[in-house]
Amino acid sequence: MKRVVLILITLIASGAASAETLTFQQALERALQVNNSVERSRADIAVADANRRQLLSNVLPRITLSGAGQRNSENVSFGSGSDARTILPANDWNYRVVMSQPLYAGRREFRAYSQAKLGVEVARDSVAATEDAVLLRVAANYLQIVDSDARIEIERRNIELAEKRRTQAQAFYEAGESTKVDVLRAETSIKGAQRQLAVAQQARETAASQLRADLDLDGTLEVTRPVHPLPDIPTETSLIGTAEASRADVRLAAKNVEIAELEIKKQRGFWLPTLSFDGGFINQKTQFPAGRYSYGAIRFDVPLLQSGEVEARIAGAKARELQAKLDLDTAKTDAKEDVRRALVDLRAAETSLRLAQEQLSAAEAEYQQSFELYRAQEATSLDVSTSETSLADARRAVAEETLNRDVAELRVWYAAGAIKNAVGVSAANTTELVTK
Repeated sequence: MKRVVLILITLIASGAASAETLTFQQALERALQVNNSVERSRADIAVADANRRQLLSNVLPRITLSGAGQRNSENVSFGSGSDARTILPANDWNYRVVMSQPLYAGRREFRAYSQAKLGVEVARDSVAATEDAVLLRVAANYLQIVDSDARIEIERRNIELAEKRRTQAQAFYEAGESTKVDVLRAETSIKGAQRQLAVAQQARETAASQLRADLDLDGTLEVTRPVHPLPDIPTETSLIGTAEASRADVRLAAKNVEIAELEIKKQRGFWLPTLSFDGGFINQKTQFPAGRYSYGAIRFDVPLLQSGEVEARIAGAKARELQAKLDLDTAKTDAKEDVRRALVDLRAAETSLRLAQEQLSAAEAEYQQSFELYRAQEATSLDVSTSETSLADARRAVAEETLNRDVAELRVWYAAGAIKNAVGVSAANTTELVTK
């Protein structure tokens, strides 16, 4: 039995030694480096930039080489001497080099390329939105672990209070000065505090599991309580202005409006003629009309009747432009109201925290006096049990409202689109494609 206990102690000690201690800042910085959602969104930038480069290639010259070899059953020629011309050689071959360059197509390619450049910016805005959401989630889970650690310590102190009362009740019971009910009541309080301890431990493990998944970690996580990390909250007007200018969803909606406007212009370009240049060099065995020659050609197409196809496409593009503008208005309204709701939640959390702290001070004084009176047998066990419960609830309330206040502050900065600046992290060191 002793050997089993020693093995368990060794395993626990080794697990504690391998636990990784993570600060608040380290957790946030790691989230931007290794989180799968962030990395996946960054890959969309490469996809958008590849599409941009492909559309750029549509307006650049193209050179092709083609050729053929052929065996014919007949050899046909006409003329004689220096005037002889072979028009069907038995062994025929030819090759040509052709260069094609689009010159004008109603500026459709130019508009498509501009849309693709905006698509890269849209992908970057999507990355920023993903990063902000991941930062908020990681920060909330980190603070949840900190709160759970505090709750675990609180429940242990609550157990100590209940055990202290049980010891006193047992002494009174053995002296014949109280009934067994007082001891049983203390036992009930101990079990209740132990149940709350198990709930706090479960909450910690849940938050730690989510944090490990976001940070690509394994094993036990140890965290440190951060010094109040966020700057002072600006005024509501300032936050709303920041949200309308900085939030990723607002920027994305604005770029979608630009893309929709370009789409209308692009569709109108189908009414205009297209112009291109072709030039080539041909070398062939057949000497008619010539065995070797080059050429250059200007080619054009003029749309005369398209049976309403272009009009229909323009109408669809205008409808999408209207939708994009409505989405932009909605995004700005949502940003404004998100800031206001976040500020209301923060004020409520700060008020609740202040009241919880005052409640805790009163509960501590009440418990101290009640227990002294109980020890002097001037108060009943029910009185001290009630004050003990009030003290335990007040301790839990302070821990819970501290978490709510901290998360509410984070949500204010998140609603304003400035959570990175608030927590002091930046994605500037990540690899990004630069559009020129």
